[in-house]
Amino acid sequence: MIDFQQEIERIEREVQGLKDLGKQADYIPVLAHVNPEKFGFCLHSVDGKVYQTGDSRERFSIQSISKVFSLAYAMSVEGENLWKRVGREPSGTAFNSLVQLETERGIPRNPFINAGAIVICDILLERVPDVESRILDFVRCLSGNPEVCFNEEVASSEKEHAYMNAAIANLLKHHGNVKNHIADVLNFYFRLCSIELTCEELSMAFLPFANHRRPFEYGDVSLTLSQVRRINAVMQTCGFYDEAGDFSYFVGLPGKSGVGGGIAAVCPRYYSVAVWSPRLNEKGNSVRGLKALELLTTLTEQSIF
Repeated sequence: MIDFQQEIERIEREVQGLKDLGKQADYIPVLAHVNPEKFGFCLHSVDGKVYQTGDSRERFSIQSISKVFSLAYAMSVEGENLWKRVGREPSGTAFNSLVQLETERGIPRNPFINAGAIVICDILLERVPDVESRILDFVRCLSGNPEVCFNEEVASSEKEHAYMNAAIANLLKHHGNVKNHIADVLNFYFRLCSIELTCEELSMAFLPFANHRRPFEYGDVSLTLSQVRRINAVMQTCGFYDEAGDFSYFVGLPGKSGVGGGIAAVCPRYYSVAVWSPRLNEKGNSVRGLKALELLTTLTEQSIF
């Protein structure tokens, strides 16, 4: 029997030596002012136990981790047709690459890079009335907290410095892969990324992606077991920008990172986990978060491999 509480407290001590490595995502000014010393860790097991340490109950902007929720929602309304507009392959390049998008004629490599997530937002705007409220309700249902909200300050900060994302959206529009008004799509995208959760709430929200014994039915969103597994597959291969290979090699779990310093991951049929530490490496992933999850699967000897 694994003593998860003992292990995560040990992990917190071991990653303390990395606390000064990396830096916050300063291209979003609000994120640059987050206390870089923060570290939170929470794990939910499929049998209902919760283990946590550090700043696990402090909210932070989940940023690109929200793309898992938007993908799940889009799959529930669009099904396999979704893959006509976005691919399922690792990008191998920066998450905001214009060169790759132009080379591939406006079809984003996967739904977790910025271009892919913008297309997913466009699909949701087409298919879901009052989409911002609906997706917020979905995340609230997953996390178990009806008070989860967008952070308007973060969304505004992203909008004010949206030059690259605006270029991506315009290129997508040029190739016919954005149907709605660009401003509407981007506004929804920025608000989606601004959602704030604690590690405890984020881990809870990812538990349905790990617990394959229970139907995935949350609010308006209903997914088959096959669809949940496929979302896990995309997280495994595409969830960490152009560092997905190293994450598979060192950690071995499906997951998704965000430039707010958060990482969420699942060990199917066993647990979900969320970790938060704001300082990022050069690929945009949390330095201490990556190491913490590597230690978790090493110490517990539990991964998908």
